[in-house]
Amino acid sequence: MVQNLSDGLVMVVSDPVTLLAIVLAGIFGLVIGALPGMTATLAAALLIPFTFFLDPVPAIAAIITMSAMAIFAGDVPGALLRIPGTPSSAAYTEDAYRLTQSGKGGLALGASLVASVAGGLFGAVVLILVAPVLGEFALRFTSFEYFWVAILGLTAAVIISRGSQVKGAIALMIGLLMSTVGLDVTLGHPRFTFGSEELYRGIDFIPAMIGLFGISEVLRNVLTPPAQALAVPQIQHKGIVRETLGSIWRYKSRVASGSLIGGGVGALPGAGADIAAWVSYAVTKNSSKEAHLFGRGKGHVEPIIGASSANNAGLGSAYIPALAFGIPGDTITAIVIGVLLVKGITPGPDLFTVQTDMLYAIYIVFIIANLLLLPLGFLLIRGSSYVLRIPRPALMAGIVGVSVVGAYAINNGYVEVLIVLAMGVIGFLLERAGVPLAPIVLGLVLGPIVESNFMQSVIKTGGDLTQFFDRPISATLIVLTALLLLLPVLQGIVHKMRGTTSDNKQEEVIGA
Repeated sequence: MVQNLSDGLVMVVSDPVTLLAIVLAGIFGLVIGALPGMTATLAAALLIPFTFFLDPVPAIAAIITMSAMAIFAGDVPGALLRIPGTPSSAAYTEDAYRLTQSGKGGLALGASLVASVAGGLFGAVVLILVAPVLGEFALRFTSFEYFWVAILGLTAAVIISRGSQVKGAIALMIGLLMSTVGLDVTLGHPRFTFGSEELYRGIDFIPAMIGLFGISEVLRNVLTPPAQALAVPQIQHKGIVRETLGSIWRYKSRVASGSLIGGGVGALPGAGADIAAWVSYAVTKNSSKEAHLFGRGKGHVEPIIGASSANNAGLGSAYIPALAFGIPGDTITAIVIGVLLVKGITPGPDLFTVQTDMLYAIYIVFIIANLLLLPLGFLLIRGSSYVLRIPRPALMAGIVGVSVVGAYAINNGYVEVLIVLAMGVIGFLLERAGVPLAPIVLGLVLGPIVESNFMQSVIKTGGDLTQFFDRPISATLIVLTALLLLLPVLQGIVHKMRGTTSDNKQEEVIGA
């Protein structure tokens, strides 16, 4: 393995085209990721035409580097404007935004950057060491297991909801209801389309996310009198490195747990960095002693560290099923598989036995991309505060413009623009009622996964529901879902018992 890694390193660093592709793709990823609503998947799709003119290694290197940069850069508009740049940033956008409002935006972005680098390097190690093992395990997943993975993600959405979990469940149901718009995933019948053929493709979660987090923020600012508008402070750069490293060391266990969650969840086909971030946030919130500060409390750096390390670790491990068996771990790896096939390279066992030089070059690119993220990320943080110097009316108009253009670019259709505007109004009204918005997005993402896998399972078993429960992997996922649901109750009992014990000790001291 050492010799193969050495050969891969030589292949990458000795080719100036590969190095240039890494640098340019990294800058491109930072720019796209920092734009509200512009996802890493969209950036990867935009890179495809350029990869046709590159050799396999620089082509894949460009996509890998771009995705690593874009996932972190998505935290920037979330921290500054409360608009997640990528879906994986949505889990902790509220915390980052609250920290920025309290003058700790540099800490929020710095901690996210360092945690992302650590998680990305861990994901690369997982990819190198256990690709065949985890790839084989993921291959065992059928529609039953995919169903329970999605249910686990939906459960996490409710558990991590700010404030009332009942309102979180309501938001999730709204998202699930919206996910049913379009053609039936099983029978192909149109549902809730009201005669519009444009709605046959359903409500895409990207314009929905842009509207819920972007346009609703614009409405909030426009309808808030200038005297009552909350001024967002400039990001302070002085001491950011020391403060960031201190927080990372204090919550090093969150870096470890987030990286492990990202490495495990990312290896599951179809899960990817987005679900890894949500699951890590849920685990962090349910095991933290300061969970009351998360989200709308005052914002906290702890969930940012946990979820950031998870989403970047998920990027690397998502390549495990993609490279070993040709099964996409997420949308980006689906694009990578297409690029490899165009280059005459078929993902699968031959990649591990015949084309090892190509495989280990990919491993090296992951390591280089995450190391390069550190300096480029700090440069982005230093330049990000310039966004706040733009006059607020111009900034709000720019956000609307970027949001509309980004939505239209998805399918070149006007319906996406209308979805953005409608979701903006819905998001504004729901927030006025104290209903969280993040579960709506997750409901839109996971709703079709739940429905399609449930229907496939029911059809192929002739309506026998017992196989949802008697399969070993399904049973494990059911137990994890149950534990996630019961964890808040168990924590409340433990806290109450500790409080009772503490009161008894105080009474004994007073009595003595």
